[in-house]
Amino acid sequence: MSDNQNNTQFDYILALIQEAKNRVYQTANHTQILLYWHIGEYVHQRLEKAEWGNQTVEKLADYIQQKDPLLTNFTKRGLYRMRQFYEAYPDNEFVSTLSTQISWSHHLEILSATKSLEEREFYIRLVLKDRLNIKNLRRQLKTALFERSIIADKLLPTSLQTYPKDVTGVFKDSYVLEFMKLPENHSEKDLQKALIKNLKTFIMELGSDFSFVGEEFRLQIDMEDFYIDLLFYHRELCCLVAFELKIEKFSPSHLGQLNFYLEALDKEIKKPHENPSIGILLCKTKSKTVVEYALNRNVSPALVIDYSTKLIDKQLLQAKVQELFELQNL
Repeated sequence: MSDNQNNTQFDYILALIQEAKNRVYQTANHTQILLYWHIGEYVHQRLEKAEWGNQTVEKLADYIQQKDPLLTNFTKRGLYRMRQFYEAYPDNEFVSTLSTQISWSHHLEILSATKSLEEREFYIRLVLKDRLNIKNLRRQLKTALFERSIIADKLLPTSLQTYPKDVTGVFKDSYVLEFMKLPENHSEKDLQKALIKNLKTFIMELGSDFSFVGEEFRLQIDMEDFYIDLLFYHRELCCLVAFELKIEKFSPSHLGQLNFYLEALDKEIKKPHENPSIGILLCKTKSKTVVEYALNRNVSPALVIDYSTKLIDKQLLQAKVQELFELQNL
């Protein structure tokens, strides 16, 4: 038997082992999360009925440690975290399905940085979809991804509300690019180079369904060359996404160039089974009203998104979300 045949058979055995390991981990994680939920439920009920006090919880932690020193997570702090977990997800069915699919460490990060069930569920689904590790989840929490996504969905222009596929949850109102460490006064070329240099992190900021196609993507129209700053492909939407970079405040005049690129992409590059190309004007700043007026009659599916080279104040974003909900309910 040749080495190639051996390797093929060995790979099959290795795949079986890895698949079994994953099943064991999923089962163990499911059991652990449900255990912590039930303990949290019990502690919550004892405290709510005033049968227990703070000292009782501390005594329970000491008792568990004495009886089985190898057990971890059952300190006084750990028991209160389990209580918090139960209070955050009182629905047993929700915990038994969605919540048991991510680790306890992921849950602790989400619990410490969120306020509502909607927000917590958003990040749970994000962890599952993008397979986020703790470091990347922490960044998404810190950059207020939930609020930025909600705002973007509320302000979608008509051209994207009627898009062949649902685009909600795909784009953000702002992109946070603190990882690039750009100086305050930077050029468009500096911005482009920094995005390419930090492409992996930039795609994480955009979303896992984005795939990079190229920079300075050349379009040849009637013997003239035109160049798109950055071109991506979105797997879920099945479309090309063109990024034009602007280091100044958004101006309606910027849309003409972008619309031209989208038309050229659809006529020259897009495949028959793909959806219309989407354009993103990535600007330093923007006026909500100017953007709204500029996009209301814009036929091409396009968005104006500003970027920040520093972390955005989460409270400001939360206030913006609240304002949008209030306006919607008027």
